[in-house]
Amino acid sequence: MTETVIRKRIEILADTPLVKRVTRAIELVEISGWTVLPVQSGSGRDGPWRDERVTGSDKSLILTVAALDKAARLSEELAPILSSHGLLLTMWDVEVVRGERF
Repeated sequence: MTETVIRKRIEILADTPLVKRVTRAIELVEISGWTVLPVQSGSGRDGPWRDERVTGSDKSLILTVAALDKAARLSEELAPILSSHGLLLTMWDVEVVRGERF
């Protein structure tokens, strides 16, 4: 079996205008890569919502995988805007092949 290592998968749900701010934070803590996906709709504490590009309330999901120390640094870097800008940050352990890349 191929050898795997444990890393953190991080998902950040943010208003699309904040994507650059989030990806800059990812790069600042030296995480090597990220992916941005558009989000069409969802539901949360305030009820359902849908993508609305006209008013600028569309959302994106930013995905990345990192070593534990870099994931912790990213969480600290984003902490000041998590509540004020309504970001949702989740992370959990994943097994990856070629762990040196993360």
